[in-house]
Amino acid sequence: MSNVIEIEGLCKKYNKFTLNNISLSLPEGYIMGLIGPNGAGKTTTIKLMLNMIKKSGGSIKILGMDSIDDQGRIKENIGAVFDSSYFVQDWTVKQVEKSIGIFYSTWDSKKFHNMIKNFGLDKNKKVKELSRGMQMKLMVACALSHDARLLILDEPTSGLDPVARDEFLDILSEFIQDGKRSVLFSTHITSDLDKIADYITFINNGNLFFTGSKDDFIDGFRMVKGGKNDLGREQERMLMGIRKYSTGFEGLIRTSDIKSFSNMSCEPVSIDDIIIFTSKGGSNNE
Repeated sequence: MSNVIEIEGLCKKYNKFTLNNISLSLPEGYIMGLIGPNGAGKTTTIKLMLNMIKKSGGSIKILGMDSIDDQGRIKENIGAVFDSSYFVQDWTVKQVEKSIGIFYSTWDSKKFHNMIKNFGLDKNKKVKELSRGMQMKLMVACALSHDARLLILDEPTSGLDPVARDEFLDILSEFIQDGKRSVLFSTHITSDLDKIADYITFINNGNLFFTGSKDDFIDGFRMVKGGKNDLGREQERMLMGIRKYSTGFEGLIRTSDIKSFSNMSCEPVSIDDIIIFTSKGGSNNE
């Protein structure tokens, strides 16, 4: 199985933020969710992959090619969708195709028109007249009309209503069905990941916390709950985050440490639980 994305030791230094030593890989034919709190480094990572900003260190290979040396060939084979439309607002849908299609030797006009028909997009409507969900579908139609092998998406479902989000996720699931195409998308809506992601990469404060299969990510942690006098000093040091109440506490632990908490209740966790407790360390609600 070949990897469509291979990132090793990626760094980007700003005055007040550093993306530090990020490494990840995405196998062909799968979907990876890129998660983390706001400001964690998700968008920075995506911009580095798309060569929109210059990296401070590390290497990026996309579809087996160097992201800088082979950027022309890479851009022929990838599609990018962001959280807001990058089209001129006064363009019609028809003008979008004319303006975007000329940049791709593999552009398929018939496929584009079939997609906008299936998406219910009026080719004579201006971009600014489209709803956010429709603008997102237009970006996807463009991304898929030049036979992209990889989609890179930055918060694509943010602001979409539940129906539009569900339709968008179905499009992504269908996109990878042939086993030759892949998706990387950043999101803070973890229910999207529950539905379609195969892999998770979690970045927190510029550092890589986890990268691997979604099942391994969720199975690697448990939520422990107990009374206010149940928690020993050694046990508290093992917690990755804690929330205290007047009657007790709940805290995040690694599943490998579960034997040390045999006197308490241990429960499965959600992706949200892991993000919240590892990012903020929980909170006191005395």
